[in-house]
Amino acid sequence: MDTILSAVLSELSTRSIHFFISKISKPVPLDVEDCLRRVLLRAQVIMDEAMGRHITNQAMLLQLIVLRDAMHRGYYMLDTFRYQHHDEEETKDEDVSRTPSLSIVNYVKHLCFSSRGGLALKELQEAHDNLNSMILDVNELVLFLTSYPRLYRQPYSMHLQLANCMFGRQMEAQLVINFLLHTDRHEGEDLGLLPIVGPGQVGKTTLVAHVCKNERVRGHFSKILFFYIHNFTNDEVSNFEKACATEHQNHMSNSNIDRGLLVVVELIGDFNEDAWNRIYRASKQYMTTGSKIIVTSRSDKIVKFGTTQALTLKYLSHESYWYFFKTLTFGSTDPKMHPRLTRLAMLISKMLNSSLIAGNITACVLSDNFDVHFWGKVLTFFRGYFQRHVSRFGEHPIDLLCQNKPAHIARMNIPSEEFMVQRQNECSLEEEVPQITFKDVMFGSVKPHEKFEVLTWKARIPPYYSRVYTCEIQKLKTTASKRKRSTKNGSTLC
Repeated sequence: MDTILSAVLSELSTRSIHFFISKISKPVPLDVEDCLRRVLLRAQVIMDEAMGRHITNQAMLLQLIVLRDAMHRGYYMLDTFRYQHHDEEETKDEDVSRTPSLSIVNYVKHLCFSSRGGLALKELQEAHDNLNSMILDVNELVLFLTSYPRLYRQPYSMHLQLANCMFGRQMEAQLVINFLLHTDRHEGEDLGLLPIVGPGQVGKTTLVAHVCKNERVRGHFSKILFFYIHNFTNDEVSNFEKACATEHQNHMSNSNIDRGLLVVVELIGDFNEDAWNRIYRASKQYMTTGSKIIVTSRSDKIVKFGTTQALTLKYLSHESYWYFFKTLTFGSTDPKMHPRLTRLAMLISKMLNSSLIAGNITACVLSDNFDVHFWGKVLTFFRGYFQRHVSRFGEHPIDLLCQNKPAHIARMNIPSEEFMVQRQNECSLEEEVPQITFKDVMFGSVKPHEKFEVLTWKARIPPYYSRVYTCEIQKLKTTASKRKRSTKNGSTLC
């Protein structure tokens, strides 16, 4: 009787708790999810329409950047809630009738999921309210959009568009274009100079390449010149001065004398103010009215030399990066049809530190093998590898690669080996590149020589660079070999 009474009381307590949770869990999750989905659809319509227009109003562009980031955040919150709920359903569906201990463990799990679900629901509601409020704020903007001319654009599907177009920088590109096409009759003797600053591999060169490819920009200037200043050596500065003088002579004899020059300067390495002043003086001396300068640099010391507000590029937020990674990974496949794969993809994307190159490579690896066990293997591999690298060297390997520093790369299928990236090079479209790829070495079973080169990434968008790593294979010391050496020395490892 005591056992039966205990079981009845336990069941009553469980049902009472479930009833209490169901009563306080308002608003209903499915209602909030549906409302957010509809608001996201409205935001997507506005962004798609805006990206198809030539918008010249700077304030509108800045407002659209904020709306775009909020939209990505909303999609991220929706996916987080949806696939956390999927985890909860899997836990509830487990067979809990085998032993009392399993029943208790799973019941505790369910309470934890319920607690986290309540927090996620609150965040989902906040994402909905923020995005909805933002859409109301841009009502006037939507009306003005139709007054701007349309841009010609091929009807790509979204995954093809992300693979072949610049992701998340369309509004920033329009800001740069507006600076280049704007003519101020009352501007002084200073040349118009726009600094674009940001960390390595954030997309500065790609952004400028897209802008320079724009037909309106190419038609506005008589010529576009590119210069790469590595360390502000005297030779580099002298070569720049000579090139400007030569272009000035050619320009004066050209029929397009009424159009200015566009000069793009990519600064690599430490900034030298005195050397930069020489470069700028040469630009002023030899360039005609209407000429403009774009300078890209990792250093924000160039910002004070700009004649307009600098454009600062940052790595994609985690929410925007997830939108990018999910679209590339799943392509035309609906992620909602594969909730377990989507959950694994979310966990993997968090480890890639918003690296566009790492995201492209990993998305290619996952889409080539649409299997939940393989994706779980990749997740486990990344988790262990990144933790070991941070423990050994104090930094994430992706962060080191973005800073153009050496990094140790693990091999998923050959754990006894790793390869060290010693140097990175960018190759133009005309240059030969290695046949072996980074993906083959990291995730495959190829056996390169001790020192070798790999093709890490071949861009399908301007400036069409290929990134090549110079690497070296390194054998790892296994536990077994350590044990043998210890035994020979008269001691044994336990």
